[in-house]
Amino acid sequence: MEVHILFKGVMTMGIRINVGNNQDYSYLFQGLSSSSGGMGNLNFLSDYASIKNGSYGKLLKTYYGTSQSSSTAASSKKYGSNNVLERILEEKKNPKVSKDVQKANGNLTMGLSSLKNSVSALQSDKTYTDTEKGQSAAEKVVSAVKSYVSDYNKVVSAAKGSTLANKTAYVANMMRSSATNADKLSEIGVTINSDGTLELNEAKLKAAGTSKVQELFSPDNIMSYGSMIASRVQFAGGSASTDAADSTGTNNTAGSAAVSLKEDGRALASDKLYEKVKDKDGNETNQYDIDKIFATAKSFVSNYNKMFDAAESSSNSGVLANLSYIREKTARNEDVLKQFGISVDQKGRMKIDEDTFKKADMSKVQQFFKDYGSSVATNASLVDYYMTTQANAASGYTATGEYSVQGSSRYAGTV
Repeated sequence: MEVHILFKGVMTMGIRINVGNNQDYSYLFQGLSSSSGGMGNLNFLSDYASIKNGSYGKLLKTYYGTSQSSSTAASSKKYGSNNVLERILEEKKNPKVSKDVQKANGNLTMGLSSLKNSVSALQSDKTYTDTEKGQSAAEKVVSAVKSYVSDYNKVVSAAKGSTLANKTAYVANMMRSSATNADKLSEIGVTINSDGTLELNEAKLKAAGTSKVQELFSPDNIMSYGSMIASRVQFAGGSASTDAADSTGTNNTAGSAAVSLKEDGRALASDKLYEKVKDKDGNETNQYDIDKIFATAKSFVSNYNKMFDAAESSSNSGVLANLSYIREKTARNEDVLKQFGISVDQKGRMKIDEDTFKKADMSKVQQFFKDYGSSVATNASLVDYYMTTQANAASGYTATGEYSVQGSSRYAGTV
């Protein structure tokens, strides 16, 4: 089924919704473009070119044409071609927002605040313990899940009519997380409808028990469904001014750490770092320069932590998405990293043990970082891109919910 939505009062801002089995929610923000920054300027230059080559001829003819009275026709004479251009560009920079859109924007902001509380309740140990007043943990969990489903659906519904691009980008990411965990949600009686909203089977939830719900929403596991939803909601729930202003989250510290992490990741993935040491006669030995390899790994860990410390507070969904990809890769490889003395704490920060690392098989270290190191380097380069170029995150999504930096020669070959 295909549904076409046109936001009333917003100039040519159309969204096409493809509802299919793959639960692709990138429709929430496709077609939304920033009204500030470099991308906006390119749009204005494109408009200027369109006017100059005559593409706007029919539009202008209709705009000032047959419906004008003699008085309006006279007043239009004082508008030269430059005034017309300025007027059109001004309308594009400051589009009129209808009451319906204003309502959706308000509902989305309030809904995100309520959803944050709902997730927090499901991550709290108190929800899973009986109370002195006689309310059982099972009753409290059912109530908490019902609130979560209700608040989640309100956010999804509001996002479909909202023009707050940054917030809707995070909502789409949140919905993709739900789709990824559809099987686990089904086990506790929560299913995903074709429009992306959730539906609760209370009887199935009660039969599932509280432990499954607690595990699904565990705050101790950064990869749990609850932790992923909480992070999306946290960054989507910024103030309204964040969406109205430049919300790219530019941060030189994070960009610098990301660049350094990219270089360390590529170094750890390269063959050059693992070249065997030569003896005094220039002959190659069977020994690695372990101190050099460790220094690079230590730098990798340091810059990894610096980048997350500086970039996690960003309101740019492009930054947050790539941090999420890196975090997921790290979580999947946590056991292997431990073999090399690299541990990951609950906050996702790394720590390296020098003795364990230096005792590791460097050929295995090389083999591991050829994939992991180069992959982290790619996402780190994108973190730097979004942090330092003020690219609008919503326009970076593709139809599959991934990110694209098309048109950026600076990062050609990094994806």
